[in-house]
Amino acid sequence: MLREFREFAMRGNVVDMAVGIVIGAAFATVVKSLVEDVIMPPIGLLLGRVDFSNLFIVLKAGHPGGPYASLASAKGAGAVTLNYGAFINTIATFLIVAAAVFLVVRSVNRLKRAQEVPAVAPTTKICPYCASEIPLNAVRCPFCTSRLDGS
Repeated sequence: MLREFREFAMRGNVVDMAVGIVIGAAFATVVKSLVEDVIMPPIGLLLGRVDFSNLFIVLKAGHPGGPYASLASAKGAGAVTLNYGAFINTIATFLIVAAAVFLVVRSVNRLKRAQEVPAVAPTTKICPYCASEIPLNAVRCPFCTSRLDGS
């Protein structure tokens, strides 16, 4: 079983997958920062200085009781909160990642289609009598002079 696992782990696909996961995790960090630090602050400003990361509903007050100025102060007091602002940020992050993945897959598919050579219609056939290659429209084989069937 250990030998099989080692063979599996040493395949090129596993290494490629590991590299993809590491790059994906780094990409997710960049996208999260893009959403939280670049995209959401202007949107919050347009909506009346709303900080999405601090949008929450207190389900159960902590000690001391609310109201709480920020999510951090509510969590510090031990309040149970519903953090819908963080959820909005997560949805925005997902949409950006999904769009980026879509663009990458779309580009790869276009490259694959560009590299594919269209099938060319055959211009020759094989003589059934002498196995020589002859033009597709030939009525007689130029090599063995046999009359070809179906002509």
